[in-house]
Amino acid sequence: MLSKKILSLSPFCFSGMNYLSVDNISKAYSDKLLFENISFGIEKGDKTALIAPNGCGKTTMMRVIVGKEESDSGTVAFNGDVRIGYLEQSPQYDPNLTIEDIISDGHTNLMQIIDNYEKAISQHVDDNDKNTKARLDQAISAMDSVQAWSYEQRLKQLLSTFEIFDLKQKIGTLSGGQVKRLSLALVLLDSPDMLFLDEPTNHLDIDMVEWLEKYLKQSNVTIFMVTHDRYFLDRVCNKIFELHDGTIYTHNGNFDYYVRKSREREENRRIAAERAGQLLKHELEWMRSTPQARTGKSKSRIDAFFELKEKAKVRREDNEIQFGLEMRRLGGKILEMNSVNKMYGDTFILKDFDYIFKRGERIGIIGKNGIGKSTFLNMITGAEQADSGTITTGQTVTYGYYTQQGMNFKSGMSILDTIREIAEVIHYGKDKVYTAEQLLAHFMFPYKMHGQPVELLSGGEKRRLYLLTVLIKNPNFLILDEPTNDLDILTLQKLEDFLQSYKGCLLIVSHDRCFLDSTVDQLFVFQGNGEVKGFMGNYSQYHQWMEEKNKELAQIELSSKPKTVTRTVERKRKKTFKEQKEYESLTIELADLENEKKDITAKLETVTDYAEIEKLGRRMLEIDALVDEKELRWLELDEI
Repeated sequence: MLSKKILSLSPFCFSGMNYLSVDNISKAYSDKLLFENISFGIEKGDKTALIAPNGCGKTTMMRVIVGKEESDSGTVAFNGDVRIGYLEQSPQYDPNLTIEDIISDGHTNLMQIIDNYEKAISQHVDDNDKNTKARLDQAISAMDSVQAWSYEQRLKQLLSTFEIFDLKQKIGTLSGGQVKRLSLALVLLDSPDMLFLDEPTNHLDIDMVEWLEKYLKQSNVTIFMVTHDRYFLDRVCNKIFELHDGTIYTHNGNFDYYVRKSREREENRRIAAERAGQLLKHELEWMRSTPQARTGKSKSRIDAFFELKEKAKVRREDNEIQFGLEMRRLGGKILEMNSVNKMYGDTFILKDFDYIFKRGERIGIIGKNGIGKSTFLNMITGAEQADSGTITTGQTVTYGYYTQQGMNFKSGMSILDTIREIAEVIHYGKDKVYTAEQLLAHFMFPYKMHGQPVELLSGGEKRRLYLLTVLIKNPNFLILDEPTNDLDILTLQKLEDFLQSYKGCLLIVSHDRCFLDSTVDQLFVFQGNGEVKGFMGNYSQYHQWMEEKNKELAQIELSSKPKTVTRTVERKRKKTFKEQKEYESLTIELADLENEKKDITAKLETVTDYAEIEKLGRRMLEIDALVDEKELRWLELDEI
């Protein structure tokens, strides 16, 4: 249900092809102001990303825009004809429902349109009942607008793409990643005009991220998204909104352009603050003079002094994370895995895996979801046992393990107490000693937040706090399982800088291609059935190598065919006679089907007999299926 602050206006209220107008919206929780007087507009075809540090209200702003929450002030107005789809950061469904229930019980706009059509067509139509006829016409028009006639085919394709096969499975048995993929499939199924996506790449493996990236890039859908995936952002979006210090800055370009402009702006702010500080010294002497000496002075100069004082105070006070780590020395023996096997049921996770880890190795782990990457990490740290083989850890090794599930923070515990429970002070080297308060400040938790209960933090802030609890133990073997989920881009960049200078062993599971490229120099590729292949290089190098390898395999397969077939392929610049006749026939058949579809649409506007309407509706579905099938073959022939 839309918030009271949301307006749905007719198209004539908007200039050009404006889809969305946000005017002076504000939101605060208790004494924490998230954003104030924010205004912007989104045009048809815009693909926009919202960037801001964790805790600044990105998710809340999106929920306000789509009507899930009310703003404290301001308005949100959509063009009346715009259909929206919303992917939540953490979708919630009744755990007792099955996937089939979620699909069929009207949890998508498209299912509602189909339900309305079925209700309209099932009513006994009276020749003189104009209202019933109008409802049916409206239902048919709605079916056409969202391509609902081919719903089942698209549903099957999307569920298969997101690896959702058992529709009888209950929501309560799904992992968080499976729920996110189901929600994404249902949002895309609706074919909305405008998509609101909150961290759409979280819990997707790299193959799925690249599929979604290509889908959104090629689609005409208008997009407003929150994401930390810089490659995804760069390749999908053409506009960036930056929320900084309560102000929206618009960057018409890619991520690199945003970074350059953001740095230029901050440098200008720093220079202006320094100049103001220099002038402030002179004005401060004047202000400190006796009141009698100031009596005749201009009041405007006094007002200007206080404005100058505020300008000189401008700093990015809490916007820089400072990582510090003095790891323990690693001995000669680090970690050895010999003939390790692991199975779940009949499925191999690892099969005869052997590896001896060396000092300073930086290894990324990639592979499909559910293939065993997290299980592999758990076996290294002792959280799970291997079925056979040996895993031996050196005596000097101290693991730091950042799990995908995160940390179970104690209810009611403050941010400061969470860190103090681990250590009151942290020693770095011989001379450096940090208090818990100083460490939190280094991690973008200003002193005023230290007494705040952990449960009031945003998802990204909890992740950042969890990361701090891992790093302050000074590990020399750092294991990170999906560390990029929910972390903002600034934190990721600082984490990358830290990891690039980290001297210990590093093992990372991630779907974030940019993060992998920046932090690792070799890969373990989990291929399924217990097979793990090594690759020397980062993800982009591996991706390029795989593309070249696939091309070589295709050429080998082509050359291995009989010569007669090869000659046919080589000279096949023109269609054979049979193919040309099939191509011409398909062209005519497709035109006839389209004409038949137009005729049926026209008949549906005049026919009042229920049985005839039902018959025409079934034929419409058959035509759509035939068109899809014949168009695919026509495209194959057209490329020859």
